[in-house]
Amino acid sequence: MLIALSLLIGFISAFIGSVAGLGGGVILVPILLFLADHLESFHWATPQTIVGVSLVVMVFTGLSSALSYLKHNRVDLKLGFILMLGSIPGGIAGSWLNQFFQTDLFALLFGAVMIGVSLVFFLPRKEPEAEGETGGFSRKKVIDGQTFQYSFPLTLSILFAFGVGILSGLLGIGGGSLIVPALILMFQIPPHIATATSMFIIFFSSITSSATHVFLGHVDWINTLLFIPGAYLGGTAGAMLNRKLNSNAVEWFLRVLLILIGIRLIWQGIG
Repeated sequence: MLIALSLLIGFISAFIGSVAGLGGGVILVPILLFLADHLESFHWATPQTIVGVSLVVMVFTGLSSALSYLKHNRVDLKLGFILMLGSIPGGIAGSWLNQFFQTDLFALLFGAVMIGVSLVFFLPRKEPEAEGETGGFSRKKVIDGQTFQYSFPLTLSILFAFGVGILSGLLGIGGGSLIVPALILMFQIPPHIATATSMFIIFFSSITSSATHVFLGHVDWINTLLFIPGAYLGGTAGAMLNRKLNSNAVEWFLRVLLILIGIRLIWQGIG
Protein backbone atom coordinates (compact mmCIF):
# COMPACT_ATOMS: atom_id res chain seq x y z
CA MET A 1 0.00 0.00 0.00
CA LEU A 2 2.76 2.45 0.99
CA ILE A 3 4.86 1.61 -2.08
CA ALA A 4 1.94 1.96 -4.51
CA LEU A 5 0.80 5.23 -2.93
CA SER A 6 4.33 6.68 -3.02
CA LEU A 7 4.76 5.73 -6.69
CA LEU A 8 1.41 7.31 -7.57
CA ILE A 9 2.17 10.51 -5.65
CA GLY A 10 5.58 10.75 -7.30
CA PHE A 11 4.06 10.30 -10.77
CA ILE A 12 1.24 12.82 -10.30
CA SER A 13 3.52 15.44 -8.74
CA ALA A 14 6.12 15.17 -11.49
CA PHE A 15 3.55 15.00 -14.29
CA ILE A 16 1.79 18.21 -13.27
CA GLY A 17 5.05 19.96 -12.45
CA SER A 18 6.63 19.03 -15.78
CA VAL A 19 3.69 20.24 -17.89
CA ALA A 20 3.88 23.68 -16.26
CA GLY A 21 7.67 23.76 -15.81
CA LEU A 22 7.31 24.13 -12.03
CA GLY A 23 9.11 21.00 -10.88
CA GLY A 24 6.89 18.89 -8.68
CA GLY A 25 7.50 20.07 -5.16
CA VAL A 26 4.48 22.37 -5.33
CA ILE A 27 2.33 19.24 -5.48
CA LEU A 28 4.46 16.82 -3.46
CA VAL A 29 4.98 19.03 -0.39
CA PRO A 30 1.28 19.66 0.42
CA ILE A 31 0.40 16.01 -0.21
CA LEU A 32 3.07 14.84 2.24
CA LEU A 33 2.02 17.44 4.81
CA PHE A 34 -1.55 16.16 4.57
CA LEU A 35 -0.57 12.48 4.76
CA ALA A 36 1.72 13.13 7.73
CA ASP A 37 -1.34 14.29 9.68
CA HIS A 38 -3.67 11.48 8.60
CA LEU A 39 -1.67 8.28 7.97
CA GLU A 40 0.55 6.50 10.46
CA SER A 41 2.79 5.19 7.68
CA PHE A 42 3.86 8.79 6.94
CA HIS A 43 4.78 9.65 10.54
CA TRP A 44 8.36 10.25 9.38
CA ALA A 45 7.30 13.30 7.33
CA THR A 46 8.32 16.41 9.29
CA PRO A 47 8.50 19.84 7.60
CA GLN A 48 12.28 19.52 7.23
CA THR A 49 12.25 15.95 5.86
CA ILE A 50 9.41 16.83 3.48
CA VAL A 51 11.45 19.68 1.99
CA GLY A 52 14.48 17.38 1.72
CA VAL A 53 12.46 14.59 0.07
CA SER A 54 10.83 17.06 -2.32
CA LEU A 55 14.16 18.45 -3.53
CA VAL A 56 15.70 14.99 -4.01
CA VAL A 57 12.66 13.81 -5.98
CA MET A 58 12.79 16.97 -8.10
CA VAL A 59 16.28 15.97 -9.24
CA PHE A 60 14.72 13.00 -11.04
CA THR A 61 11.66 14.94 -12.18
CA GLY A 62 13.98 17.57 -13.65
CA LEU A 63 16.23 14.94 -15.23
CA SER A 64 13.47 13.11 -17.08
CA SER A 65 11.73 16.32 -18.15
CA ALA A 66 14.93 18.08 -19.22
CA LEU A 67 16.08 15.11 -21.30
CA SER A 68 12.75 15.03 -23.11
CA TYR A 69 12.73 18.79 -23.72
CA LEU A 70 16.37 18.77 -24.86
CA LYS A 71 15.64 15.97 -27.30
CA HIS A 72 13.01 18.17 -28.97
CA ASN A 73 15.15 21.37 -28.86
CA ARG A 74 12.86 23.32 -26.51
CA VAL A 75 15.47 24.39 -23.93
CA ASP A 76 17.28 27.72 -24.24
CA LEU A 77 20.64 26.53 -22.93
CA LYS A 78 22.28 29.98 -22.73
CA LEU A 79 19.35 31.38 -20.73
CA GLY A 80 19.30 28.27 -18.53
CA PHE A 81 22.99 28.45 -17.62
CA ILE A 82 22.80 32.21 -16.92
CA LEU A 83 19.83 31.74 -14.56
CA MET A 84 21.66 28.90 -12.82
CA LEU A 85 24.39 31.37 -11.85
CA GLY A 86 21.83 32.82 -9.45
CA SER A 87 19.47 29.94 -8.66
CA ILE A 88 22.12 27.41 -7.55
CA PRO A 89 23.82 29.55 -4.86
CA GLY A 90 20.38 30.87 -3.89
CA GLY A 91 19.09 27.32 -3.46
CA ILE A 92 22.03 26.39 -1.24
CA ALA A 93 21.46 29.48 0.91
CA GLY A 94 17.73 28.81 1.19
CA SER A 95 18.25 25.16 2.11
CA TRP A 96 20.69 26.18 4.85
CA LEU A 97 18.29 28.86 6.17
CA ASN A 98 15.43 26.33 6.32
CA GLN A 99 16.72 24.92 9.63
CA PHE A 100 16.41 28.29 11.36
CA PHE A 101 12.96 29.45 10.24
CA GLN A 102 9.37 28.58 10.82
CA THR A 103 8.19 28.79 7.23
CA ASP A 104 4.49 29.52 7.87
CA LEU A 105 4.92 33.27 7.39
CA PHE A 106 6.98 32.74 4.26
CA ALA A 107 4.32 30.35 2.93
CA LEU A 108 1.58 32.91 3.60
CA LEU A 109 3.43 35.70 1.81
CA PHE A 110 4.53 33.48 -1.05
CA GLY A 111 0.98 32.21 -1.49
CA ALA A 112 -0.26 35.77 -1.88
CA VAL A 113 2.49 36.41 -4.44
CA MET A 114 1.48 33.31 -6.43
CA ILE A 115 -2.14 34.42 -6.64
CA GLY A 116 -1.01 37.90 -7.64
CA VAL A 117 1.22 36.46 -10.38
CA SER A 118 -1.62 34.29 -11.69
CA LEU A 119 -3.86 37.36 -11.94
CA VAL A 120 -1.19 39.26 -13.89
CA PHE A 121 -1.50 36.60 -16.60
CA PHE A 122 -5.01 37.90 -17.30
CA LEU A 123 -3.81 41.45 -18.03
CA PRO A 124 -3.25 42.44 -21.68
CA ARG A 125 0.41 42.24 -22.65
CA LYS A 126 2.35 44.17 -25.26
CA GLU A 127 3.76 42.35 -28.23
CA PRO A 128 7.37 41.17 -27.91
CA GLU A 129 9.81 43.86 -28.95
CA ALA A 130 11.96 43.50 -32.00
CA GLU A 131 15.21 41.66 -31.57
CA GLY A 132 17.82 43.75 -29.77
CA GLU A 133 15.50 46.51 -28.56
CA THR A 134 15.32 45.42 -24.94
CA GLY A 135 19.08 45.13 -24.40
CA GLY A 136 20.83 42.20 -22.82
CA PHE A 137 21.08 38.90 -24.66
CA SER A 138 19.04 38.62 -27.85
CA ARG A 139 17.89 35.11 -28.68
CA LYS A 140 16.33 33.37 -31.66
CA LYS A 141 14.91 29.86 -31.45
CA VAL A 142 13.06 27.70 -33.98
CA ILE A 143 10.47 25.22 -32.65
CA ASP A 144 8.39 23.06 -35.01
CA GLY A 145 9.17 25.40 -37.90
CA GLN A 146 8.17 28.56 -36.00
CA THR A 147 10.82 31.21 -35.20
CA PHE A 148 10.74 32.99 -31.83
CA GLN A 149 12.79 36.11 -31.00
CA TYR A 150 13.23 37.54 -27.51
CA SER A 151 15.88 39.00 -25.19
CA PHE A 152 16.68 39.13 -21.48
CA PRO A 153 18.84 41.38 -19.22
CA LEU A 154 21.89 39.66 -17.75
CA THR A 155 22.25 41.23 -14.29
CA LEU A 156 18.53 41.35 -13.50
CA SER A 157 18.12 37.73 -14.57
CA ILE A 158 20.89 36.50 -12.26
CA LEU A 159 19.69 38.54 -9.26
CA PHE A 160 16.11 37.39 -9.76
CA ALA A 161 17.21 33.75 -10.04
CA PHE A 162 19.18 34.08 -6.79
CA GLY A 163 16.06 35.26 -4.93
CA VAL A 164 14.00 32.47 -6.48
CA GLY A 165 16.64 29.95 -5.43
CA ILE A 166 16.45 31.09 -1.81
CA LEU A 167 12.66 30.62 -1.77
CA SER A 168 13.02 27.23 -3.46
CA GLY A 169 15.49 25.90 -0.91
CA LEU A 170 13.57 27.40 2.00
CA LEU A 171 10.12 26.08 1.07
CA GLY A 172 11.05 23.05 -1.04
CA ILE A 173 8.59 23.96 -3.78
CA GLY A 174 10.94 24.48 -6.70
CA GLY A 175 11.87 27.77 -8.30
CA GLY A 176 9.78 27.17 -11.41
CA SER A 177 6.68 28.66 -9.81
CA LEU A 178 8.36 32.07 -10.07
CA ILE A 179 10.84 31.51 -12.91
CA VAL A 180 8.24 30.46 -15.48
CA PRO A 181 5.86 33.41 -14.91
CA ALA A 182 8.84 35.80 -14.89
CA LEU A 183 10.19 34.49 -18.19
CA ILE A 184 6.75 34.78 -19.80
CA LEU A 185 5.59 38.07 -18.28
CA MET A 186 8.82 40.05 -17.78
CA PHE A 187 10.92 38.86 -20.72
CA GLN A 188 8.07 37.79 -23.09
CA ILE A 189 9.63 34.38 -23.66
CA PRO A 190 7.25 31.87 -25.33
CA PRO A 191 5.58 29.53 -22.77
CA HIS A 192 6.96 26.35 -24.33
CA ILE A 193 10.54 27.65 -24.12
CA ALA A 194 9.97 29.03 -20.60
CA THR A 195 8.63 25.73 -19.21
CA ALA A 196 11.31 23.63 -20.87
CA THR A 197 14.15 25.90 -19.75
CA SER A 198 12.71 25.98 -16.22
CA MET A 199 12.83 22.18 -15.94
CA PHE A 200 16.45 22.24 -17.16
CA ILE A 201 17.30 24.74 -14.40
CA ILE A 202 15.33 22.80 -11.77
CA PHE A 203 17.37 19.67 -12.46
CA PHE A 204 20.68 21.33 -11.62
CA SER A 205 19.46 23.58 -8.82
CA SER A 206 17.71 20.63 -7.12
CA ILE A 207 20.99 18.70 -7.04
CA THR A 208 22.75 21.40 -5.02
CA SER A 209 19.74 22.24 -2.82
CA SER A 210 19.06 18.58 -2.01
CA ALA A 211 22.76 18.00 -1.29
CA THR A 212 22.51 20.71 1.38
CA HIS A 213 19.51 18.97 2.95
CA VAL A 214 21.34 15.62 2.81
CA PHE A 215 24.28 17.19 4.64
CA LEU A 216 21.87 18.56 7.28
CA GLY A 217 20.27 15.12 7.71
CA HIS A 218 16.84 16.12 6.38
CA VAL A 219 16.45 13.25 3.88
CA ASP A 220 14.80 9.96 4.84
CA TRP A 221 16.37 7.83 2.11
CA ILE A 222 14.27 4.70 2.58
CA ASN A 223 11.03 6.60 2.01
CA THR A 224 12.48 9.00 -0.55
CA LEU A 225 13.47 6.17 -2.89
CA LEU A 226 9.82 5.07 -3.12
CA PHE A 227 8.84 8.32 -4.88
CA ILE A 228 11.65 8.42 -7.45
CA PRO A 229 10.47 5.85 -10.08
CA GLY A 230 7.04 7.47 -10.31
CA ALA A 231 8.59 10.93 -10.48
CA TYR A 232 10.89 9.96 -13.34
CA LEU A 233 8.02 8.52 -15.38
CA GLY A 234 5.75 11.44 -14.51
CA GLY A 235 8.35 13.98 -15.62
CA THR A 236 8.70 12.29 -19.01
CA ALA A 237 4.93 12.02 -19.50
CA GLY A 238 4.39 15.66 -18.51
CA ALA A 239 6.97 16.86 -21.03
CA MET A 240 5.24 14.80 -23.74
CA LEU A 241 1.87 16.42 -22.95
CA ASN A 242 3.43 19.90 -22.91
CA ARG A 243 4.66 19.42 -26.47
CA LYS A 244 1.13 18.60 -27.63
CA LEU A 245 -0.42 21.73 -26.06
CA ASN A 246 -0.43 25.13 -27.74
CA SER A 247 0.93 28.21 -25.97
CA ASN A 248 -2.48 29.41 -24.77
CA ALA A 249 -3.24 26.01 -23.24
CA VAL A 250 0.11 26.01 -21.40
CA GLU A 251 -0.61 29.50 -20.04
CA TRP A 252 -4.10 28.53 -18.85
CA PHE A 253 -2.72 25.43 -17.16
CA LEU A 254 -0.14 27.64 -15.45
CA ARG A 255 -2.72 30.24 -14.36
CA VAL A 256 -4.95 27.67 -12.66
CA LEU A 257 -2.02 25.87 -11.06
CA LEU A 258 -0.55 29.10 -9.63
CA ILE A 259 -3.90 30.00 -8.06
CA LEU A 260 -4.14 26.54 -6.46
CA ILE A 261 -0.54 26.81 -5.24
CA GLY A 262 -1.26 30.23 -3.75
CA ILE A 263 -4.36 28.99 -1.92
CA ARG A 264 -2.44 26.00 -0.56
CA LEU A 265 0.44 28.14 0.69
CA ILE A 266 -1.88 30.64 2.34
CA TRP A 267 -3.76 27.77 4.01
CA GLN A 268 -0.43 26.39 5.24
CA GLY A 269 0.59 29.81 6.52
CA ILE A 270 -2.57 30.41 8.56
CA GLY A 271 -3.01 26.78 9.64
